[in-house]
Amino acid sequence: MSRAPKSLSYDADDIQVLDGLEHVRLRPGMYIGSTGSAGLHHLLWEVIDNGVDEFMAGYGDRIDVTLIEDDRGAPGVVVRDNGRGLPIDPMTSGPHKGKSAAEVIVSVLNSGGKFADDGAYKTSGGLHGIGIKATNALSTAFDVEVRRGGKVWAQSFRLRGDQPAVPEGKLAVVGTCKAGDTGTQITFFPDLSIFVDDHGEHLTGFKASTIVERLENTSYVNPGLSLVFTDRRQGRDHTPQTFVSQRGIVDLVTKIGESRELVAPPISITGANEEAGMQVDVALAWSGSATETVVGFSNSITNSGGGKHVEGMLKATTRAVNRYARDRGVLKEKEDNPTGADVRSGIVACVSLRLPNPAYDSQAKTTLTTPTASGVVESIVYEALTKWLDENPSRAKRIADKVVAAMRDRRKSDEVRAADKALARKTGLRSAGMPDKLYDCRLTPGQAENVGGTELLIVEGDSAGGTAVSARNPETQAVLPLRGKVLNVETANALKVAKNDALASLITTLGCGRGVDCDVDKLRYSRIVVLTDADVDGAHITVLLLNFFWRQMPEIVSAGRVFIAQPPLYSTIVRNEKIYLRDDAAKDAFLAANPNHKAPFGRMKGLGEMDSAELRNTTVDPTKRNLLQVGVEDVLRLDRLFARLLGSKASERRAWLAEGGALVADGAASNGVDDTADTADTSDAADTGDTNDARDSED
Repeated sequence: MSRAPKSLSYDADDIQVLDGLEHVRLRPGMYIGSTGSAGLHHLLWEVIDNGVDEFMAGYGDRIDVTLIEDDRGAPGVVVRDNGRGLPIDPMTSGPHKGKSAAEVIVSVLNSGGKFADDGAYKTSGGLHGIGIKATNALSTAFDVEVRRGGKVWAQSFRLRGDQPAVPEGKLAVVGTCKAGDTGTQITFFPDLSIFVDDHGEHLTGFKASTIVERLENTSYVNPGLSLVFTDRRQGRDHTPQTFVSQRGIVDLVTKIGESRELVAPPISITGANEEAGMQVDVALAWSGSATETVVGFSNSITNSGGGKHVEGMLKATTRAVNRYARDRGVLKEKEDNPTGADVRSGIVACVSLRLPNPAYDSQAKTTLTTPTASGVVESIVYEALTKWLDENPSRAKRIADKVVAAMRDRRKSDEVRAADKALARKTGLRSAGMPDKLYDCRLTPGQAENVGGTELLIVEGDSAGGTAVSARNPETQAVLPLRGKVLNVETANALKVAKNDALASLITTLGCGRGVDCDVDKLRYSRIVVLTDADVDGAHITVLLLNFFWRQMPEIVSAGRVFIAQPPLYSTIVRNEKIYLRDDAAKDAFLAANPNHKAPFGRMKGLGEMDSAELRNTTVDPTKRNLLQVGVEDVLRLDRLFARLLGSKASERRAWLAEGGALVADGAASNGVDDTADTADTSDAADTGDTNDARDSED
């Protein structure tokens, strides 16, 4: 038996004890989810959510969020609410005796007023006493100001070397205010050395579009709360944008429905279970497409992964619609009931749940895991929706017809898939039923784990496919050429998807199924790489493929298994060696660093026009290429973008194009998928559309 070298000792000297906030800096992903753009913005969400908690507790009705810069141009944020203001009295016992409660709240882990059932907050988004402390720990500067009792109190914290949140003195009075003027103001400058983009480059600041979308969504789940956004950075429009909703999530469903043809106006359902201390708000509608949008909120927090409240709402909806369709003869006598997937086809639904002591899958609160939430929501929604369907027969009939039509399309698509499988068995297609055009790799993901895994290169056309086959590593890289434009699944039903040859080949190749049958563990490759030309047509095909993955296989997107290859736009010669530049920004940076460069720049050809060596060295070789990993920061923003770009309403695309200049100026197109937002002021949202409460009778 071999023995470890004596130098590899393990004793008390190897044990390091970290202060709580030091651990936040050492392992930031544990506290904010990631060190990418989502993590950076999570710092801001923690501060905003504290103001929302005050509103939910019955104090304050306005939150101001302002983007600023310091004298050196470093980005910061000011968040101000008009709630009660953080408590300023000193702690009377414990290890922090003598410190102000405000200082403890913003700088000591596991502290706060949101733990006890009879505490300052009946419902809140706070769980573990971490939130705003993580913001402080990951900032270079953090200032708190409290208006309370006619006085203004302030305290500052700074990053000092490796020590985060070092207080500069104690909380002290710095001014006076009117007796009724209360609230908290937090100003912080994030430490951007912690946050990087997909290329490993440090982020430069916050995205206004991301913040605007968050504030708008927050206004929908908190009717009556005004959220005001102002961008005071240089070169930006300093005009404030105000978001306030009076009808709540009905306004949100109405807005989502603007990009689609709704079968009937949104239905509103409200109810409460006093014993469980839960309040339920649901809004739902159906569009004529197959696209589904289901969003969950708990205590005003967006749960991008859904959870028990979403599960309960969908169960109740399926039961109620099936009962109506069966009782009213929309279904034929011998037909089975529609499945949950059939009922979700075309649905636009939001559920907002307020509850004490919520449980989540992580500090990022992406999925609500409180077990009792499912039953409470299901009971309230089923009773109210059943009543609404009975009292609104004409609208209910349109909804039932839509669901039953989706069921029949799905069954036809099942028949198509069954026929395809039978054909594959008869014709003996190679590679265990894989498409003829697939050039598979030799290894499985497990076999290739030590060399970075396997990947499927989805390429544009047979010409590029042939070049990619020559450029690839046949051990770990498979190639699937696609012919022509991909089907737009945003407006296609299940039968069209099943009958589309290109998508059928792709679904078969991936091997993980689609829709409710999608199982990411069965994906035949470690990565899926979309490889298209660096032009408008290539970008269009990329968007169509991403839309397909998100609508048909969202699990593989959420798991981070989808990537976009980024072939270079330019090449030039430096000291007799050809170098490649990714885009105009890279070209400008190169020229800035090499002002005396005289060699011309060549515009790169399409992938099919490159030789195999050039394609390998620029786009296929994992050691030399640039890949963009596809992720989702905000499900609603991504959903709205796809609906606007690929939905049935041309007016929405024209509106998006009209807004494009401002969006690009904001850097919203940096990843090409989910960083674009509709920044229109929705302060008048309460005055648009029709309300359909579950208690209303048919007009």
